[in-house]
Amino acid sequence: MRMGLVISITAAQTGWRVQGDTLEQGMMFLSGAEAEHAACQLAERYAAAGHATEIEVFLRDGALAGRYVSVPSLDELGL
Repeated sequence: MRMGLVISITAAQTGWRVQGDTLEQGMMFLSGAEAEHAACQLAERYAAAGHATEIEVFLRDGALAGRYVSVPSLDELGL
């Protein structure tokens, strides 16, 4: 089940790619840790703007390794 915006981290030939619903070109990183950090920062910005975001992390073989969810605070939702 998908929620709100989605950001995915997938393997590329020379590193890791971050793609998302609002990223036209995506972003490339040499390490998975850098890609994950960038995805988390992007999800935090979306949450600050009131958007729930799911980050999907995939292994090099394409298997889903994990999911993170970032949701807006009640203050950001005006509740």
